[in-house]
Amino acid sequence: MALPWKLHGDGKTVSPDAIVLPDERLSWGRTFGFGAQHVVAMFGATFLVPLITGFSPTATLFFSGLGTLLFLVLTGNRLPSYLGSSFAFIAPILAATAGGNDLGRASFGILAIGVLMAIVGLVVHRFGTGWINALMPPVVMGGIVALIGFNLAPAVRNNWTGNPGANPDVDQVLSSWVALATLLAILLITVLFRGLIGRLSIVLGMAVGYVIAMMTGLVDFSAVDDAAWVGLPAFHAVGNPFTDPSLWGLLPAFLPVVLVLIAENVGHVKSVGLMVNRDLDGVTGRALLADGISTMLAGFGGGSGTTTYGENIGVMAATRVYSTAAYWVAGGIAVLLSFSPKVGAVIFSVPPAVLGGVTVALYGLIGLIGVKIWIDNKVDFSKPINQFSAAVPLIVGIADFTINFGSVVFNGIALGTIAAIGVYHLMRILAKARGGEMQLADPVVTGPAAEVEPERTP
Repeated sequence: MALPWKLHGDGKTVSPDAIVLPDERLSWGRTFGFGAQHVVAMFGATFLVPLITGFSPTATLFFSGLGTLLFLVLTGNRLPSYLGSSFAFIAPILAATAGGNDLGRASFGILAIGVLMAIVGLVVHRFGTGWINALMPPVVMGGIVALIGFNLAPAVRNNWTGNPGANPDVDQVLSSWVALATLLAILLITVLFRGLIGRLSIVLGMAVGYVIAMMTGLVDFSAVDDAAWVGLPAFHAVGNPFTDPSLWGLLPAFLPVVLVLIAENVGHVKSVGLMVNRDLDGVTGRALLADGISTMLAGFGGGSGTTTYGENIGVMAATRVYSTAAYWVAGGIAVLLSFSPKVGAVIFSVPPAVLGGVTVALYGLIGLIGVKIWIDNKVDFSKPINQFSAAVPLIVGIADFTINFGSVVFNGIALGTIAAIGVYHLMRILAKARGGEMQLADPVVTGPAAEVEPERTP
């Protein structure tokens, strides 16, 4: 059976003003390299979630790779995406495991969110995305995508200074220099080299930073020495709410995550669509369904909940390679690595300082994609409704405002998303009520039709 990708040009070179589309690929050697770069891009954030929550890194990696492959299948190979660990799950997981270490309780919450996400995906698949476009027009969607990237700035700062050890002052200075060297390596490789080397600047820059970190003694190999070469991922069972009814009480803490996941998935679809100049609204329902099923599987087996990954959007923006073939490679590599504790330990030994240098570039690119949505849709920021609909959520997201309602925690991304939607629609209703001339942003329409039809199976 013929593979679904056509060769881009000669498969070896890409002109500076060209992009490799989702249904195209480069040579398999180059495709493998880009797939590996996506694995590297997602590793720092994907492993950070299990480190904070106590979940198994290998199980999280397994369901991350499996979820990515499932996503590509359900979206018909039209939407490049990697499904990594969602930071939105951290707070409810910690709340669910407070006072003990029963990870199965938290897995039940993840499973429930996956079910709800799948239902939302089916609704969108049946009735189309028109209501999402009306709910989140360009000024709102751009703000949500931007704050998702800029909200990660504190994580970059913390990685940049590393984890101070016995000599905090010296360690922080050393980590900062390693992070700066990593960032400079990425920039120099991007500018000085053309072709494959220039397009692999992220992974090559990280390799340079890792070598420098080894030379300065920032890399700890003790876990590598102790790890086995081959072994099963460390799965664990999900809690059973029918034998432990207290699990139902955890759901209010997890429900806010749905809003974040919907915003991240919709933002991903629209961002990629704009970058490849294609109308991808038709696969939004499938994307939501795929993420929901992926999160359900993770909940069953002891992995963290998944979401489309901004880090990998940044890689695509930097390399201009959007081939889904690279993501098949990435998903396959992730699954294979999950069965090798030794390899996982080596990759996990990348120090925070190196990740700090890499994520300065990647997270900033995520934020700028939101700005690109505003520019491409010609959002008029001379109008108050657009000004406040963007300004308020950006500050809420960047400052990472947090509100607790008992065990329910709304973080900066969730609150920023609510603020973006709420401010826009409140001002819109009030402006219409008084008969004002306040310009309203139109829904995102990338195709010729003003109405988005329900999705249809090819």
